[in-house]
Amino acid sequence: MKLRRWTSAAAVLFLFACACAPQQSAAQNGGSGPDNVTQDSGTQDNGPQDSETQTPQDEEGKQDEDSAAQDSLRLTAEEEKIAVFTAGASPLFSKRSGRNGDPFNCTFLPDNVRFGAGEMQLFLTETQNGYGGSEYRSNAYYSYGFYSVSMKAANCPGVISSFFTYTGRPWDEIDIEFLGKNTREIQFNYYTKGQGGHEFVYSLGFDGAADFHEYAFLWLPTSITWYVDGKAVHTAETDIPSAPTQIMMNVWNCKGNDAWSGTFDEKLLPACASYQWIGYSPYAAEQ
Repeated sequence: MKLRRWTSAAAVLFLFACACAPQQSAAQNGGSGPDNVTQDSGTQDNGPQDSETQTPQDEEGKQDEDSAAQDSLRLTAEEEKIAVFTAGASPLFSKRSGRNGDPFNCTFLPDNVRFGAGEMQLFLTETQNGYGGSEYRSNAYYSYGFYSVSMKAANCPGVISSFFTYTGRPWDEIDIEFLGKNTREIQFNYYTKGQGGHEFVYSLGFDGAADFHEYAFLWLPTSITWYVDGKAVHTAETDIPSAPTQIMMNVWNCKGNDAWSGTFDEKLLPACASYQWIGYSPYAAEQ
């Protein structure tokens, strides 16, 4: 009886060792050469067959991730465009005339806001009395939401090309500005009740004066997020403005702040920034 018990136990141990041998061999060989790269990328519990069956799933997963990243871009939908300049001037906006004072070194002239070739052009020109800039602003006031523009900056040091929201009382403002000295960069800024100091300069990776690109910001009660070609690139979350504002675009030459804007070069005039469309979607649509 003792012999039978020992023989039975030995058989069990022998069978168990045989069953475990292939798994131990695969684990010992992991990472030893090119043939084991696929196995090393997973866990030891996954044999070669499991790795082969997972490869198509991994590729599908990567495609899903790429698709999700594309879907996460916040680009302006056609129905969100409130002014499209292929049809000329918009009844929602008006040309501005007058002066702003320093650091604006120009008078805004309605004739410097022009339409043609499917776009609006804002000019800075030399005049008999100095310089003529241009401004185009909404007639109505807007609140929280997604603001966007397709624009091409003026290429002239010292000349500002902009898209922004503004109200004078209180002074609330959210800015997208090209500073002229370097159109491969763009500045984001905002003011709340006249308090600014939130400048953020973003490197675009392209020349904003060479072609049209989409620039935008999402203004919420607790934050402002700026976008370039649908990609979120900067967020502010302190002292967010709250007053309804007009939508504005202007082109002007800066006086007395060359370090900020670049030294104005009048020999490059006329300078021109171009705009294809303006978009706005109310905050409720973003929830």
